[in-house]
Amino acid sequence: MLKKRRKTRKIKLGNVEIGGNSPISVQSMTNTDTRDVKSTIEQIKRLENAGCEIVRVAVPDMEAAKRLAEIKNNITIPLIADIHFDYRLALESIKQGVDGLRLNPGNIGSLTKVKQVVENAREKNIPIRIGVNAGSLNKKLLDKYGGVTPAALVESALEHINYLEKLNYTNLKISLKASNIELMFHAYKLLAEKVDYPFHIGVTEAGTVLTGAVKSAVGITLLLNEGLGDTLRVSLTGPPEKEVQVGYDILRCLGLRERGVQLISCPTCGRCGIDLQALAEEVEKRTSGIQKHLKVAVMGCPVNGPGEAREADVGIAGGKEKGLLFSKGKKLKTVPQNQLVDELMKEIDKILDEGKEEES
Repeated sequence: MLKKRRKTRKIKLGNVEIGGNSPISVQSMTNTDTRDVKSTIEQIKRLENAGCEIVRVAVPDMEAAKRLAEIKNNITIPLIADIHFDYRLALESIKQGVDGLRLNPGNIGSLTKVKQVVENAREKNIPIRIGVNAGSLNKKLLDKYGGVTPAALVESALEHINYLEKLNYTNLKISLKASNIELMFHAYKLLAEKVDYPFHIGVTEAGTVLTGAVKSAVGITLLLNEGLGDTLRVSLTGPPEKEVQVGYDILRCLGLRERGVQLISCPTCGRCGIDLQALAEEVEKRTSGIQKHLKVAVMGCPVNGPGEAREADVGIAGGKEKGLLFSKGKKLKTVPQNQLVDELMKEIDKILDEGKEEES
């Protein structure tokens, strides 16, 4: 059983609340060149359709910073500017209307420069995420702790936090990213004892879509099981839409969010008489943009298939080159294999339409 969620202060990114009793939000980051406004907007639109609630973009130079207003004006979810080294990029990003900043005060200049950023962020009520990464700790901390340790990560975070607290700025969220799960886990636990700021969680540099999803699920679940985490990003080497999908899958499996399609499909065996892998992949693809919580079963044999399909909102159970179509526990009809996905989608559309009628 999950531990009670850690009590934190609440911040607001655009229209998304983070921390307190707010739902754990799912976010991602674009991998387009931010200066290419068209491609960046197109990718964010795909992320929106996948259910992404917050999006971050890299701001490597002033040209990218000056494109942020156009991007912001063409999307519907909060936009975060990712800043390193140059405080002027943060000032321009605020001017362009971003909803949040990701930066480390210690690497963007003197206290005077940081103060300018803070004052501008305060005026616009823009939260700042202090993002500490195991791969970029300063030499002083590495020497002090003999390498990257949980205590080193936490001390780095506290240095940045204190930097901003001296300026009376507490509109913050914190992340302690590492590719080592044990390191990340213990760092967050240690910091949770010292501050009440909301946490952005995730395993950084997790890997490709498959291995990264597994590693992220393990690391994020360990934190959520301890009640730690207020917003998350699954970091994958692949399409960012996959990050969103995996993020919701993790939260749904833990009973923390009910959004999107929960696909149940069997691993197949010698009894399977249809091409279940192709069917399941097609169903997953065609239901990826659905935000309503639905349980969809795609089963391959007559042993467990009919039972699992009946337990789902809608499902199919395969036979030899054909399958049974179920909806809300009732058998509807037998369908040839080449029509199964289309007939399943028709039933899903009916359920979605019924839901819209109830809401109206």
